[in-house]
Amino acid sequence: MEPAAAYVDITAWFDRVSEKAGLVQTETLRRILELNWGVEYLQKWLGDINIQDIDACALESLYTSLVPLASHADLEPYIQRIADGDTTPLLTQQPITTLSLSSGTTEGRQKFVPFTRHSSQTTLQIFSLAAAYRSRVYPIREGGKILELIYSSKQFKTKGGLTVGTATTHYYASEEFKIRQEKTRSFTCSPPEVISGRDYKQSTYCHLLLGLFFCDQVEFITSTFAYSIVQAFAAFEEMWKEICNDIKEGSLSTRITLPKMRESVLDIISSSPNPSLASRIEERCMKLENLDWVGLIPKLWPNAKYVYSIMTGSMQPYMKKLRHYAGGLPLVSADYGSTESWIGVNVDPSLPPEDVTFAVIPTFSYFEFMPLYRQNKDFSAAIDDFVEDKPVPLSKVKVGQEYEIILTTFTGLYRYRLGDVVEVAGFHKGTPKLNFVCRRKLILTVNIDKNTEKDLQVVVERGAQLLMSKARAELVDFTSHADVVNQPGHYIIYWEIKGEVEEGVLRECCREMDASFVDHGYVVSRKAHSIGPLELCIVERGTFKKILDYFVGNGAALSQFKTPRCTSNQVLLRILNVCTIKRFRSTAYA
Repeated sequence: MEPAAAYVDITAWFDRVSEKAGLVQTETLRRILELNWGVEYLQKWLGDINIQDIDACALESLYTSLVPLASHADLEPYIQRIADGDTTPLLTQQPITTLSLSSGTTEGRQKFVPFTRHSSQTTLQIFSLAAAYRSRVYPIREGGKILELIYSSKQFKTKGGLTVGTATTHYYASEEFKIRQEKTRSFTCSPPEVISGRDYKQSTYCHLLLGLFFCDQVEFITSTFAYSIVQAFAAFEEMWKEICNDIKEGSLSTRITLPKMRESVLDIISSSPNPSLASRIEERCMKLENLDWVGLIPKLWPNAKYVYSIMTGSMQPYMKKLRHYAGGLPLVSADYGSTESWIGVNVDPSLPPEDVTFAVIPTFSYFEFMPLYRQNKDFSAAIDDFVEDKPVPLSKVKVGQEYEIILTTFTGLYRYRLGDVVEVAGFHKGTPKLNFVCRRKLILTVNIDKNTEKDLQVVVERGAQLLMSKARAELVDFTSHADVVNQPGHYIIYWEIKGEVEEGVLRECCREMDASFVDHGYVVSRKAHSIGPLELCIVERGTFKKILDYFVGNGAALSQFKTPRCTSNQVLLRILNVCTIKRFRSTAYA
């Protein structure tokens, strides 16, 4: 089938299932329960009820009344038994042979999540659906290429012989990844040996080299997370001359030492040295260098239609730099999912990432939504300032209300609390369109103060604006830590900056950030001095690269890496503290 016809088919299918999303959800739950009936976890709650005799609606209310809400900790003993080789049906009737690692960078600890063929199939389906919506706004040429800055990480085996790796690693190794290229008639510039090279620096160099080798054929630029695109182009600023030389000579830099990667890249470029392309790129790079690389992407990839990546949540701080590189090229936010399940598709790709919403795909999992109400006045020992209500099905959500997502998946997760806070922004036919708000888990708290990732982001943006306006310097990356060892406890924010900045300006930035936290518990505690002054630590250039290297060295995939916005990980804190070159204490509330 031609891609255009396939696109019409898949969007028509999505319109049909969205139209009757509530009904589709009820049937999706029945299918999950029929497939996994009798597994140990479900039997514990549902006993030997014969579900064949129960209609779908009655089954839905029976399931939600008898099976409790679960966190990862509740399912972990079952997943551990599977990892250790227990083949009895614990969570699914189909044997689980693969486990995914969630990124786990916030807590510093990765979690195992079941991964099955269903996981790869839904990935292919959502990618095809998203491509169909993008092609309406940004049509691309058939047979074109994609500069995909994607990376597999190392897979390993558990005690019981199961393959473990990141969800992206499993997907890039799957049949579905090849099918997607055939279906969309768009092919990645890099061969599999570059994607699975496991040395992200060497892979990044080869991705950029091949992306430029095919620069006139590249239709769009993509990566799983915006961070990877920003880090790749920051690296390009340093190594463009070497890349130009490789294109000119049909050679490959000595920095590429992995034999399979070298061989696969040389197979492509050695037979066609291209001095004229190399000098064209060289000329553009020299101009771009004088312009601080503004508009790098459209200048070097003249036929690229857009940049595509996950740009919401913890990726928002990279938007400014991504726009810097993209010039006027549209930024299109990729779809909404987690290691546990895909959730929603971006049906409005022309919207800027800040305004993007995701239409829930009702066939992928059974979704419940727990209404959350903010109650800043309450300083109990709750994990955050949300008051929870009873979860409601997808058909009962209301526009403007915030919810936590609860998942029941085909892969053995039952009423699983995802920890994501979303707001219902509207509907696509009958399925809700979600706006991602934040991760539920608090990241900064000393006593009665409660600050989320979103709160921290707002505060850091205020400081970064001051940095830019007073010193024309740029915030490269940041993280934070709630120091409760030294009394009174206080927040530490670590900044890596580009440019020369006077100490007076950094003191001002520190004070501004401290004064910008609006959480009532924080303000009251600062006034009473039960929380100490905020500390701003300036780290040397390259510190966040060291953090990335640490995570990648411990099995995280670059394509799945997110800078932890708050950390208690002792290794990371050691790196940050060793690399700290200046410290400032806030004078707000003095």
